[in-house]
Amino acid sequence: MSSKNDSRPHYVFLWAPVVIYMAAIFYVSSLTDPPVPANSDKPLHWLAYLGLAVVVVRALAGGLPRRIGVGLATAAMAITIGYGATDEVHQTFVPGRTGDVYDLIADAAGALAGTIGCAVWGYTDSSRDGL
Repeated sequence: MSSKNDSRPHYVFLWAPVVIYMAAIFYVSSLTDPPVPANSDKPLHWLAYLGLAVVVVRALAGGLPRRIGVGLATAAMAITIGYGATDEVHQTFVPGRTGDVYDLIADAAGALAGTIGCAVWGYTDSSRDGL
């Protein structure tokens, strides 16, 4: 058995939450009338994409908490915001829904908050890196 095959369960363990989370967002976005409280659209976008950013950072970093660099943070933001953009396009094909640039801004703000939160957690966790 090669070492590449040995890492497959770990890879699935890291990336399955990302795929499941994205699928859940896709499902809710495909609903004509999603079950959300009135006037909660932007905060829910922020919260949903904060969570997506956390699972994306976790997958890219190989687990959490970890110290993450600018490159990993940038990749996580690109994946998360990119998914938010495709989700807004997806909503234009759903009856009764529209894509909204302000939703994407809320998604990006949540992604930034989640990524920063992971970075802070990685730098403050004393159980890692001999600290």
